[in-house]
Amino acid sequence: MDRSNVELLICTTCKKGRSLSEGIISPGQVLYDNLVAAQVPHGVIIKSVGCLANCSNGCSIVLRAQGFWSYVYGNLDEVKHVETILEGVAKYRESDDGRVPWRERPEHFRKNCVARIPPSED
Repeated sequence: MDRSNVELLICTTCKKGRSLSEGIISPGQVLYDNLVAAQVPHGVIIKSVGCLANCSNGCSIVLRAQGFWSYVYGNLDEVKHVETILEGVAKYRESDDGRVPWRERPEHFRKNCVARIPPSED
Protein backbone atom coordinates (compact mmCIF):
# COMPACT_ATOMS: atom_id res chain seq x y z
CA MET A 1 0.00 0.00 0.00
CA ASP A 2 1.31 3.45 -0.94
CA ARG A 3 1.04 5.52 2.22
CA SER A 4 2.34 8.68 0.57
CA ASN A 5 -1.14 9.97 -0.22
CA VAL A 6 -2.94 10.09 3.11
CA GLU A 7 -5.24 13.10 3.18
CA LEU A 8 -6.23 14.96 6.33
CA LEU A 9 -9.25 17.09 5.47
CA ILE A 10 -10.11 19.94 7.84
CA CYS A 11 -13.48 21.68 7.83
CA THR A 12 -12.28 25.29 7.85
CA THR A 13 -15.77 26.78 7.91
CA CYS A 14 -16.58 25.20 11.30
CA LYS A 15 -17.90 27.68 13.84
CA LYS A 16 -18.57 24.97 16.46
CA GLY A 17 -22.28 25.78 16.36
CA ARG A 18 -21.78 29.42 17.32
CA SER A 19 -22.43 32.71 15.64
CA LEU A 20 -19.16 34.55 15.04
CA SER A 21 -18.70 38.29 14.71
CA GLU A 22 -17.32 39.56 11.43
CA GLY A 23 -13.54 39.42 11.32
CA ILE A 24 -13.31 36.54 13.81
CA ILE A 25 -11.42 33.55 12.45
CA SER A 26 -13.49 30.37 12.60
CA PRO A 27 -12.36 27.58 14.95
CA GLY A 28 -12.06 25.31 11.90
CA GLN A 29 -9.64 27.71 10.24
CA VAL A 30 -7.64 27.94 13.49
CA LEU A 31 -7.44 24.13 13.59
CA TYR A 32 -6.27 24.04 9.97
CA ASP A 33 -3.63 26.73 10.63
CA ASN A 34 -2.40 24.91 13.75
CA LEU A 35 -2.09 21.61 11.87
CA VAL A 36 -0.30 23.21 8.92
CA ALA A 37 2.19 24.70 11.40
CA ALA A 38 2.68 21.33 13.14
CA GLN A 39 5.01 18.49 12.18
CA VAL A 40 2.67 16.17 10.25
CA PRO A 41 3.89 12.68 9.35
CA HIS A 42 5.67 12.31 6.01
CA GLY A 43 3.23 11.59 3.20
CA VAL A 44 0.25 13.30 4.84
CA ILE A 45 -1.42 16.05 2.83
CA ILE A 46 -3.51 18.56 4.76
CA LYS A 47 -6.45 20.01 2.83
CA SER A 48 -8.95 22.72 3.68
CA VAL A 49 -12.54 21.78 2.86
CA GLY A 50 -15.93 23.42 3.25
CA CYS A 51 -18.63 22.29 5.62
CA LEU A 52 -18.60 18.63 6.68
CA ALA A 53 -22.15 19.02 8.13
CA ASN A 54 -21.19 18.25 11.72
CA CYS A 55 -21.57 21.87 12.79
CA SER A 56 -22.92 21.54 16.32
CA ASN A 57 -20.30 18.96 17.31
CA GLY A 58 -17.05 20.90 17.35
CA CYS A 59 -14.47 20.91 14.60
CA SER A 60 -14.44 17.94 12.21
CA ILE A 61 -11.78 16.18 10.16
CA VAL A 62 -11.59 13.34 7.67
CA LEU A 63 -8.79 10.81 7.26
CA ARG A 64 -8.71 9.08 3.87
CA ALA A 65 -6.38 7.36 1.42
CA GLN A 66 -6.83 5.26 -1.70
CA GLY A 67 -7.71 1.70 -0.70
CA PHE A 68 -8.14 2.69 2.96
CA TRP A 69 -11.22 3.03 5.13
CA SER A 70 -12.09 6.72 5.62
CA TYR A 71 -12.97 8.18 9.00
CA VAL A 72 -14.80 11.34 10.04
CA TYR A 73 -14.03 12.59 13.55
CA GLY A 74 -15.77 15.40 15.39
CA ASN A 75 -15.85 17.31 18.66
CA LEU A 76 -12.29 18.44 18.08
CA ASP A 77 -10.88 21.51 19.78
CA GLU A 78 -8.79 23.72 17.51
CA VAL A 79 -5.97 24.03 20.07
CA LYS A 80 -5.98 21.16 22.55
CA HIS A 81 -6.54 18.33 20.03
CA VAL A 82 -3.72 19.12 17.56
CA GLU A 83 -1.43 16.47 19.12
CA THR A 84 -4.32 13.99 19.27
CA ILE A 85 -4.95 14.46 15.54
CA LEU A 86 -1.25 14.08 14.73
CA GLU A 87 -1.08 10.85 16.74
CA GLY A 88 -4.23 9.53 15.06
CA VAL A 89 -3.12 10.38 11.53
CA ALA A 90 0.28 8.74 12.13
CA LYS A 91 -1.39 5.51 13.27
CA TYR A 92 -3.82 5.68 10.35
CA ARG A 93 -0.95 6.12 7.89
CA GLU A 94 0.96 3.15 9.31
CA SER A 95 -2.05 0.82 9.21
CA ASP A 96 -2.64 -1.65 6.39
CA ASP A 97 -6.07 -0.35 5.39
CA GLY A 98 -6.94 2.59 7.65
CA ARG A 99 -8.46 0.43 10.37
CA VAL A 100 -6.43 1.18 13.48
CA PRO A 101 -7.35 -1.21 16.31
CA TRP A 102 -9.78 0.51 18.67
CA ARG A 103 -7.51 0.32 21.72
CA GLU A 104 -4.61 1.84 19.75
CA ARG A 105 -6.55 4.91 18.64
CA PRO A 106 -6.24 8.16 20.59
CA GLU A 107 -8.98 8.21 23.22
CA HIS A 108 -10.73 11.16 21.59
CA PHE A 109 -10.93 9.24 18.29
CA ARG A 110 -12.48 6.25 20.07
CA LYS A 111 -15.32 8.35 21.44
CA ASN A 112 -15.89 10.82 18.59
CA CYS A 113 -16.01 8.86 15.35
CA VAL A 114 -18.85 10.33 13.29
CA ALA A 115 -18.55 7.89 10.38
CA ARG A 116 -16.41 5.09 9.00
CA ILE A 117 -16.60 4.63 5.23
CA PRO A 118 -15.27 1.57 3.40
CA PRO A 119 -12.81 2.00 0.53
CA SER A 120 -14.29 2.31 -2.93
CA GLU A 121 -14.06 -0.78 -5.10
CA ASP A 122 -12.69 0.86 -8.25
